[in-house]
Amino acid sequence: MSTHAKRERLLLADLLESAGPDAPTLCENWTTRQLAAHVVVRERRADASGGLLVKALAPRLERVQAEFETKPYEELIQLIRTGPPRMSPFALKQIDEASNTVEFYVHAEDVRRARPGWTPRELDPVFSNALWTRTERMARVLGRGSPVGLVLRRPDGQTAVAHRGTPVVTVTGEPGELTMFAFGRQAVADVELDGDKEAIAKLSEAKLGL
Repeated sequence: MSTHAKRERLLLADLLESAGPDAPTLCENWTTRQLAAHVVVRERRADASGGLLVKALAPRLERVQAEFETKPYEELIQLIRTGPPRMSPFALKQIDEASNTVEFYVHAEDVRRARPGWTPRELDPVFSNALWTRTERMARVLGRGSPVGLVLRRPDGQTAVAHRGTPVVTVTGEPGELTMFAFGRQAVADVELDGDKEAIAKLSEAKLGL
């Protein structure tokens, strides 16, 4: 039975393949080749991927990622499709689902929304709820870079406080769009912002996400 993470993994691989290795993305100003290398290193090189969280390890991560960027693009795509090696924690369905559902959704949208003429995806309710659950749990971490109070709100009224402070900006949208906003893709998130104009302007330029 397919999981959300597996489905988004395959979609991401397809999008990277169709875009080619030199297309722009919304992630760190990376090209599709750099994004593909990032995904592979994160899953397959635990000795280097710690640099995503620990600054002291960042130089090693940069070196390893640079090595992977030189690999044939088709090989990187295939490594993403096939997933992590059996001994990797990511090979466990529960960890894959918990760690990669949002990761792959956001990166798939990084590729989609860097192209002209994109439109928001229609997500099924189960997947939308899964994105909301994960974004709600991570809201305080994702919103710590906000210069103003930040509340994420679904159209049905469910809310998550991402950052306490004043003035407060309330961001309303579907779960997938709130996820993109909270992960620092404010410019391409299909949401409504309610609050003081100056606060909204500050929030739009803030560095949100991990």
